[in-house]
Amino acid sequence: MQEKNNKRTIWAWCMFDWANQSYNMVITSTIFPSYYVGITRNKANGDTVSFFGHRFVNTVLSNYILALSYLVVVALLPILTSIADYRGNKRLYLQLFTWLGSLSCAGLFMLQQGKPLEFPMICFGLASIGYCGGFVFYNSYLPQIATVDQQDAVSAKGFIYGYVGSIVVQLICFVFVLFYDKIGITQDRACQISFLVVFVWWIGFSFIAFRRLPKGWPNAGAHNYNVLTGGFKELAKVFGKIRQMPLLKRFLSAFFFYSVGVQTIMLVAANFAAKELHMPDEHLIVIILIIQVVAVGGAVVASKSSEKFGNTTTLVWLVTVWTVLCACVSFITTEAQFFVAAAVVGVVMGGVQSLSRSTYSKYLPPNIPDTASFFSFYDVTEKLSIVVGLFCFGYVESRTHQMRVAALTLDGFFALGLILLVALLVKEVKKKRNTVEAVA
Repeated sequence: MQEKNNKRTIWAWCMFDWANQSYNMVITSTIFPSYYVGITRNKANGDTVSFFGHRFVNTVLSNYILALSYLVVVALLPILTSIADYRGNKRLYLQLFTWLGSLSCAGLFMLQQGKPLEFPMICFGLASIGYCGGFVFYNSYLPQIATVDQQDAVSAKGFIYGYVGSIVVQLICFVFVLFYDKIGITQDRACQISFLVVFVWWIGFSFIAFRRLPKGWPNAGAHNYNVLTGGFKELAKVFGKIRQMPLLKRFLSAFFFYSVGVQTIMLVAANFAAKELHMPDEHLIVIILIIQVVAVGGAVVASKSSEKFGNTTTLVWLVTVWTVLCACVSFITTEAQFFVAAAVVGVVMGGVQSLSRSTYSKYLPPNIPDTASFFSFYDVTEKLSIVVGLFCFGYVESRTHQMRVAALTLDGFFALGLILLVALLVKEVKKKRNTVEAVA
């Protein structure tokens, strides 16, 4: 078994976040959304595009493709994690998804104004599958490389590395986008080069994790069924275990609903800025960079807060901020207002993600061999929440042609998640009180 709390192993694990957050920054948050909205808007068709003979609102199409990619991940992960647990080769799947995602980012170079969208948008979906698919195996390493008392700090450290890495790669891309004329290229070509930069950065730094992280440990004795169908049986088995764990069950219910809001807002924020506020690339990049810097501090503060007040209490406050923020979306009409909202997002973004992951890890039974299956369930829950959020957002926007109205529909999910978190907190307090009374 792998030695826990090994500094070199934890560093290698964090470097995977350093590598793959380049996708999250450039493709999800800044350059790609702005570039995509810009080249798909014209006087003849407005903001509608053709995709395999069907017409869509440009941002609705990108949201639907993202949602479909997450749905594919949900379908694939039970099979892959079952094989990974059975053969003990989770690192192989970490590598396969990383290659898929990074190469697909290189394929986005083919996204050009006036050219067919089919191939580059398929690459857009595959990049999302590669990013999301790799994360389930990445997350499953957490309880195997860190003891319970260190998991909050290690989880936060991973996100911090990711934020810092994404800032560095964004600054590199920023040079191309801002100084394209001095380099002797067009602004569109600068954006396309940025997609290639993500490919090189993502796959290049991932090799640190590939070399240091353990391969995994075979768990064949725990499986007496076909590994291709066994993943779904394993999820059912995990679900059965979770039903017997009241606190974990309550947490996952809350996690699903507030993740609908958190993940969807993070995925559509750049489209909102480009489409509703007509924000130029360079302004959006600067704002997102500031968000990432603030998010580093937010993850640290959330980790320290969880040590003092507990994970659930801290999550209640974080989700409360998200709920209020989402309700204010319809009032954002200027870049300055978007900047303020983005700064608040930065504070709560890293905290809610890192604490959600470590809270789930803490609720798991100690020394379980098949952590990939348990984290598969966690990731399936998260990915399904994203599918629900993106489809709801896309559907409302397609009906109303108003991204503001679509954003407001997410607030109901935040509110429900917050209610369930408060109920979980009450349950935890009662359990602690009963335990103290029993000991006394």
